[in-house]
Amino acid sequence: MDLPSPLQRLRHRGHPGIALGLLVGAALLLGVWGAWRSFAPAPANARERLALQARRIEALAQANATLARSDQISRQANAALQNTLAERDEEIAGLRADVAFYERFVGPTGQRRGLSVHALKLLPQRDPQLWHFVATLTQNLNRGAINSGRLQLAMEVTDGGSMRRLDWTVLRQQAGAADIAYAFRYFQRVEGDIVLPRGVRPVRVVVRLLPDAGATVERAFTWSEATAADAPGG
Repeated sequence: MDLPSPLQRLRHRGHPGIALGLLVGAALLLGVWGAWRSFAPAPANARERLALQARRIEALAQANATLARSDQISRQANAALQNTLAERDEEIAGLRADVAFYERFVGPTGQRRGLSVHALKLLPQRDPQLWHFVATLTQNLNRGAINSGRLQLAMEVTDGGSMRRLDWTVLRQQAGAADIAYAFRYFQRVEGDIVLPRGVRPVRVVVRLLPDAGATVERAFTWSEATAADAPGG
């Protein structure tokens, strides 16, 4: 003889509502479980999607790095171009100033002057004691004549509160150092190097010209004038 099921026993005991509720609940659970099995991604499919997303992220990161590098290169190229243009503008301005000076100097309206030191420029080198100088010499009094001679530099410095003068041999650090020769018709740039002793503070630089014919010519420049960034050199 078959035994009655729990639902049948509940129904026999007068609980038809509970039995119906259990049936509905069981049906809902079966439906949810079936839907999850039908629509939930399989584990293998999920791994493929994760791998695909990882590849996409890596590709986007590489593209972003490439764009960032390209932008950096463009900025560097633009900065280099701007620096080049600024240098060319500065060079053009300097050439125009030189042309204007030469025109005033050798032109028919230029003021006649004898041998003189027009300008002096001192340029620092890697060694803080070493300096390169450029002296511009001029004359237009005797047009067509060649002016020749020798150039020396001297420097007035302070050393422990006292002023003293350093002559050419001290600045060249060589006993009996030879002077720098010059020979020109209208103007010439004369260049050379000097060495400052340690512990001294320069105050003035004196350019001394010893022409082959005529009197000695001297002109003094303050240290700030000679070392200024825009100090004329010619």
